[in-house]
Amino acid sequence: LMLGKQEIVSQADADTIVNGLRQVLDEIKAESFEYRLADEDIHMAVERRLTEIIGPAAGRLHTARSRNDQAALDLRLWAREAIADLSVALLDAATTLLDLGERESETIMPGYTHLQRAQPVLFAHHMHAYATMLLRDADRFAGTYKRVNVMPLGAGALAGVTHPIDRSLVAELLGFEALSENSLDTVADRDHIAELLFNLSLVSTHLSRLAEELILWSTAEFGFIEFADAFSTGSSIMPQKKNADIAELMRGKSGRVFGALVGLLTVCKGLPLTYNKDLQEDKEGLFDAVQTVLALLRILPPMLATLTVHSERMAEAAIGGFSLATDVADELTRRGLPFREAHEIVGQLVAKCIAEGWTLESLTPDQWATVSGVFSGNPPVVTLEASVAARDVPGGTAPGQVKQAYSRSRSQIASIQEQVADWHSALAALDELLLPAQVR
Repeated sequence: LMLGKQEIVSQADADTIVNGLRQVLDEIKAESFEYRLADEDIHMAVERRLTEIIGPAAGRLHTARSRNDQAALDLRLWAREAIADLSVALLDAATTLLDLGERESETIMPGYTHLQRAQPVLFAHHMHAYATMLLRDADRFAGTYKRVNVMPLGAGALAGVTHPIDRSLVAELLGFEALSENSLDTVADRDHIAELLFNLSLVSTHLSRLAEELILWSTAEFGFIEFADAFSTGSSIMPQKKNADIAELMRGKSGRVFGALVGLLTVCKGLPLTYNKDLQEDKEGLFDAVQTVLALLRILPPMLATLTVHSERMAEAAIGGFSLATDVADELTRRGLPFREAHEIVGQLVAKCIAEGWTLESLTPDQWATVSGVFSGNPPVVTLEASVAARDVPGGTAPGQVKQAYSRSRSQIASIQEQVADWHSALAALDELLLPAQVR
């Protein structure tokens, strides 16, 4: 289209080429296009088939371009679509996490440090933590999309081209926001792919962490949740087993995504400018990583939607392990004691409770009075509900704060969804490019 407009090729040849390319595209979509080993790569396969369709005019298709800048273009076109699809899946997964949290809005569970019970938190607060991770991932993908959305054609093999091309027109037609700045960098650049793989690695890390917690929670030792049968398997020998296979695969598949990132960085680390055949290795790992993460993100919503949450068991675990000890120390500080002194007093109290078989909740007013004189006649209120309600700060686990956080996250999801919809609209418009009247 641009070659004809710039009179680099005749308008008649340009129209003939466009019509031929439309036929080639139709064959590819219909899966009737014939790929031959002699074609060497997709670019030569298209040109060979175009020659069969329109004859010698196909030889002008490659005017003012190289396979080097074509390969850079192909990768960016593919990456844009991948990021758009990944963003949809990320937002769906984040939404499902929020839905699950709201479904169990009153459930209280133990929060952990060092995998030991620490302080009570709302289950909804815990789910929101993972939704927040995925929304950060979506935000990173948006930034990567901007850096991917740069038009490389015109760099040629490495130094630019000698024909009077209109790069801005090509960028407009292909929906790119900017032109690449340096022809050498354009051909050699794979930063955006490394960045995409890094983003995918972080998503995999977040999904793996979630999967690990779900696996732990589903064990008899925790008993917090139960997976639906569709997301579990039995044992070939042990009839009582219900294994969290899907979650385990979610945890395990993160390794192959990390491998793709390390593989690309290793390929690129010693390459001189500009194009080297090593860069052919940029695609296999990328394609696999994208498909892997998409599959994980798409299986997560139905797995979470069918999850059974044992709220009573979570509450029992939260009340155990003296997870309300910090609340007692905080109450002592509110009554005038320095925190370090309060910390020591409560530490001694917990040790005595363990020795005597007491719990904080079972202490009588007289026993509280022996802990500290400030409790005489006015013992502290030690309940799970009071504990979570007391964390009434932005970002805290108090019910009101969690509700506000959910509202903000859903607004963020809606905003990103609008952006992703714009991407999809722009990408869908590319199908119209091969209509001859496009630049008339």
